Amino acid sequence: MSPQLRQRIAVGLLSLSAAGFAAWQANEGLTTVAVIPTKGDVPTIGHGSTRYEDGSPVRMGDTINPQRAEVLARNLNSQAEKQFAASLPGVKLYQDEFDIYMDFFGQYGDGTWRKGSPRKSLLAGNYTQACRDLLKYKFAAGYDCSTPGNKRCYGVWARQLERHAKCMGAQ
Repeated sequence: MSPQLRQRIAVGLLSLSAAGFAAWQANEGLTTVAVIPTKGDVPTIGHGSTRYEDGSPVRMGDTINPQRAEVLARNLNSQAEKQFAASLPGVKLYQDEFDIYMDFFGQYGDGTWRKGSPRKSLLAGNYTQACRDLLKYKFAAGYDCSTPGNKRCYGVWARQLERHAKCMGAQ
């Protein structure tokens, strides 16, 4: 669709697209046994879940099968969409922007999202700055993941670079 024909839609009317959900799953990977994905992180299982639907945390030693991982991811995503929409009153996004920011929200959580600069820029209507703000999130446990050659958390930085590129492409 040509950019001239695209219209942003109220965030509350959007949901993560099938492509967005698939990309998120691919980025998160699949673990059927709880792991700590990067130093300083919390136990994670399935497709990046750190908690279960009832709010209880994932604990080391927990196991699930791939089908349960899919159900858990969909249920937690549904909860996250509601939190995300509530955080952006009056904001309109393109579907691809929604998918990008939901991916960020899923990785960093509601607390980081609500305090963060991408949200503040979106609330101010500055979509391009919101994309640029994504690049500020390059740390894991205080370590700068954009450090060339690091093997500790380069995936964190690579994911931000990908989000930023997609976001800028949506503008």
